[in-house]
Amino acid sequence: MTEIVPAGGSGEIQVFGELQRFEQMLLEQLANAGLPVDGVLVELEEREQALTTLGRALSRLPVQDRGDSYYVSKMIAAAAAGLFDAALNYLWNETVGELRRRVANYDLAYFYEIAVPSPDRRKHLSSVEDLTKVDDIDLLRAALQIGLLSTSGHAQLDHIRYMRNYASAAHPNQVELTGLQLAAWLETCIRQVITLPYDTITAETKRLLANVKAARIDPVDVPLTTAFFEDLPPERADSLAAGLFGLYVAADRTPLIADNVILLWPDLWPFVSEDARRAFGLRYGRFTASADIAQAKSARELLELVAGIAYLPEKELAVEIDASLDALGAAHHGFNNFHTEPAPARAVAALIGARGEVPAAVEPKYLRTLVDVFLGNQYGVSWAAETIYRDLVERLDTSQAGVALRSFMDPTISVKLWAQVGRQRWDALLDILEPKLTSSADRALMAAVRAFTGTPDKLASDSNIVRLAEAAAPRRRATPQRPLPRGRR
Repeated sequence: MTEIVPAGGSGEIQVFGELQRFEQMLLEQLANAGLPVDGVLVELEEREQALTTLGRALSRLPVQDRGDSYYVSKMIAAAAAGLFDAALNYLWNETVGELRRRVANYDLAYFYEIAVPSPDRRKHLSSVEDLTKVDDIDLLRAALQIGLLSTSGHAQLDHIRYMRNYASAAHPNQVELTGLQLAAWLETCIRQVITLPYDTITAETKRLLANVKAARIDPVDVPLTTAFFEDLPPERADSLAAGLFGLYVAADRTPLIADNVILLWPDLWPFVSEDARRAFGLRYGRFTASADIAQAKSARELLELVAGIAYLPEKELAVEIDASLDALGAAHHGFNNFHTEPAPARAVAALIGARGEVPAAVEPKYLRTLVDVFLGNQYGVSWAAETIYRDLVERLDTSQAGVALRSFMDPTISVKLWAQVGRQRWDALLDILEPKLTSSADRALMAAVRAFTGTPDKLASDSNIVRLAEAAAPRRRATPQRPLPRGRR
């Protein structure tokens, strides 16, 4: 029997009566202490509905997995007591805790490579205990990139994260939650995190990373070991490359790991995107700038191995912009961001210059970060930085505007577009970009986006719009003497 409240009959009446007596006793105690009682607890009928629906959602959780779900117990207890905002907070704690457990059981070093883009921050992260230092938004993003979350699961969990910040006991609020909402969110946590199995690629990646660290790979076995590379989606190939790169440049790497990565790297390189290749060049530049000589040497060795020296940054400006974008992103997603964003925003604007020229190596990251901060968050946009963001968007050239228009294809951007603030800011962004578009492909895509009747977070689900977005995506500015990327075998 899995029901928390038996449906119908005397059992349900008895539970309702117990809740009523508990409420009366508690409110009397609060009143005798001179404390407020109105609006403190959710109505009894709503709590009864919550217990019934939560029991149905809980039925999806295997019995053998329930013994460690302490925060689920606390969530249900809080819901029964009439504290739905606290129940949501406990649900999020359970979700984050389970994600961290899955990460720890997968590959910590790989996760940190994906979750924390700044080498300066990443060098202080290595243990399971350090997972608490990774922000929730980065935890979700990295889990998506390494395959521990599906795209739809990431979107649903990010919505719960937003509601946790906006409507739970974590922050003061006046939002009213319902029992049906709590049950739906519990079911999302169970289906998208706790019971979600590894897909084939995620399982193969986990096995490969374990083998790299465990035993020497025989060169004869490399073709068989790397056969699944051909099935990697582009973003998963980039993530795996980042993981192997991180293993090779790590200060504590062993000769065994180094030799294994050298064997695998040439087979993976053809599937690595141009953006990721440039990012590896930037990593070399940052190692050099911070005098991490050994790591810079290792990074160069991997690039030389695949004739990728042309991906090293042409100007130190690119390295400075990269670091400034990290600082801006950290401020934007951190606490008190309205006050902390202006300084890094001004630093980025000063590096970009009045002409809006961006080194090719850092341009994809720049455009992605600019759209991210321009859209703001659920509370709005930093008032002191908003004019800077608008000015930077206005500096974009026609090619950059085409890339920014397609930013809805990025799950970490599109997930912002369901909220009212995100939708309003998206419309403002389109107003600035539209006059800049000159190609027929870009203008056709803009017309389709403008005509779309759904909320903009669903743009990437419309097959016609996706076709228009992919048909003639703007090309990056050519870099002299850069080798042509190798296609898939």
